[in-house]
Amino acid sequence: MDSSELEAQLEKYYRASYGWALNCCSRDPVEAESVLQSVYLKILEGKARYDGQATFKTWLFSVIRKTAADRYRWRLLHRIRLVKYKERVKSDVLAEKPDEVLNRSEIRQLLSQALADLPKRQQEVLQLVFYHDLTLQEAAEVMGISLGSVRTHYERGKKQLRQLLEESRLFDESRSG
Repeated sequence: MDSSELEAQLEKYYRASYGWALNCCSRDPVEAESVLQSVYLKILEGKARYDGQATFKTWLFSVIRKTAADRYRWRLLHRIRLVKYKERVKSDVLAEKPDEVLNRSEIRQLLSQALADLPKRQQEVLQLVFYHDLTLQEAAEVMGISLGSVRTHYERGKKQLRQLLEESRLFDESRSG
């Protein structure tokens, strides 16, 4: 794939890539932008190469997930080292920022909360399948786990999401609107 094709593919998937980066970075927009920038640099410098074994989108999402995980591990190790060499480090705990996009309606807000209550792996599978239109096979490739594991997380996630939404009374017919 030549550089113009590569740039066209990156442009085509920018919005979806940013959404997946947000998911991989605990909804921190600054960190998501930083991860995405690192991913683009890796790709354009040839450190991450598309070999055609999967779809471009699947490959790109996999690079994003791995880059976000690497950055998370690096930050974690950096913090551990600081704690080790300093008696006590006072750090500001960053408040979780609300997801502005999903807060536009009550239904989206409830769905977002229900997804957040799912275990991490179930969240990732449902995000990839529902929001990024990947197949279960492609989700398995992005996450680096077996298809059987993805199927299990997918089915359990759907079941638990349904229960959470029913408990939130989202589907209560007695409500107006």
